[in-house]
Amino acid sequence: MAFWRSKKNKENEALGQTSATQSEVSETQPASQPTNESAESQKEGKLATDDSKGSVSSPSSASSPSSGAKPASGGLFSKMRGALSKTRQALSTDIRDLFKAEGTLVDDDFLEELFSRLVRTDMGVASAEAIRDDVATRLRARVVSLEEVLETITQQTQTMLAQESAGIKYTDSGPTVILVVGVNGSGKTTSIGKLANHLHQSGRKVVLGAGDTFRAAAVEQLTVWAGRIGCEIVTGKPEADPASVAYQTVDKALAIGADIAIIDTAGRLQTQVNLMQQLEKIRRVVEKKIDTAPHEVLLVLDATAGQNAISQAQGFSDAAGCTGIVLAKLDGSAKGGVILPIREKFQLPVKFVGLGEGVDDIAAFDAAAFAKALFAQ
Repeated sequence: MAFWRSKKNKENEALGQTSATQSEVSETQPASQPTNESAESQKEGKLATDDSKGSVSSPSSASSPSSGAKPASGGLFSKMRGALSKTRQALSTDIRDLFKAEGTLVDDDFLEELFSRLVRTDMGVASAEAIRDDVATRLRARVVSLEEVLETITQQTQTMLAQESAGIKYTDSGPTVILVVGVNGSGKTTSIGKLANHLHQSGRKVVLGAGDTFRAAAVEQLTVWAGRIGCEIVTGKPEADPASVAYQTVDKALAIGADIAIIDTAGRLQTQVNLMQQLEKIRRVVEKKIDTAPHEVLLVLDATAGQNAISQAQGFSDAAGCTGIVLAKLDGSAKGGVILPIREKFQLPVKFVGLGEGVDDIAAFDAAAFAKALFAQ
């Protein structure tokens, strides 16, 4: 496991849009913002004509996202090591300064200094304490080298990050529906594009749903990703009801025999109540098409935000019923240790990590590779 284009199945076509078939839903209303449940319940019966007039774009030769860099070469460990270079360099320098050429005695002073330097990676007090205590148990009163201490820290970090298999849970039949949530600026839309490409390259047919309708840039960005990858996308009018886009996306996935439908959601709503109502509404409308959907709800967290990422995302985790985490922007952060408190706080598996800016720079999380890459010399 890791921390964190099979062939194109269609030739590029000129970019075009077709009107999506108007769909009737017993759970959706044409509001651009969530309203109270009683009013919504009275109006739920069908999608309003305006909101249901979204569009479905087929694979095209749309230009690539400006952030697209060349895919990193080498194996998973090499990519992970590169993504964690900023954290590793800062951490190695801090810890190396504790050692003398002839070795260093592991005593209380050493352990306290080690603890303070681990905390700087944003791994949190609890995680730093656990690592420090493990070093004390194994090495106290010994004169040790830097390599010995790093090996001990690596082993403990791997143990703390251990999780059961955290791949996508695919449905036995029909499309697997994945909702993606997270605050604006977390890398949510880019992570969706990378995940779609990752799944497309594994041979699965993917449909994207641009459900963050209150942010025009998100819809445009996801449309470009779809064209780059070679998959279809469902969009709605600006500020259309996100639930109507979600419904149409699942409807399209069923119609074309897609394996996966990935639906973007709003990154910001006015209140926690609005957020919960909107996510609950999206759940209801997709359940109308597939009673077991959504099958996954992935929470995107920004590694560069460090501890702030945890508090920012708490509301989304509570409201959305998340099943896993995507840790984005790992390559741009010197705070890669934040994955430890994230695992502790949310008690959710880290499913994918973003390892760079290229379309291929995403990988399934692997605790052993991550821990090794974090402390490798």
